Amino acid sequence: MSGSRILKWITGSLEILLAIPVLGAAIVMGSYYTFLGIMLILHIITLVLSATNKEPKYGSILGIITSLLAWIPFVGWVLHLLSGIFLMVTAAQKARPNVNVHQSTHM
Repeated sequence: MSGSRILKWITGSLEILLAIPVLGAAIVMGSYYTFLGIMLILHIITLVLSATNKEPKYGSILGIITSLLAWIPFVGWVLHLLSGIFLMVTAAQKARPNVNVHQSTHM
């Protein structure tokens, strides 16, 4: 399993945890919003690794947006939930075989 897929499982799980209404708010506010900064860094690292491995990036991009907007009460809850779902779905997807379409078969 690639590093980007492992990070997608981790960040997806953390986003789902933060989507739990009272618990997520307690974690974010109890850390004085530092946890959102940590999540931002993790999402950026996951995005870079996903781009390097040519894997889907939309979960990490949504995670970055979530980290920046999650301080807005209801919006933050929805974004945490969506980010967690998208990250876990992309982490669970099987890796596609690396086929070069432009490769010539002429000898």
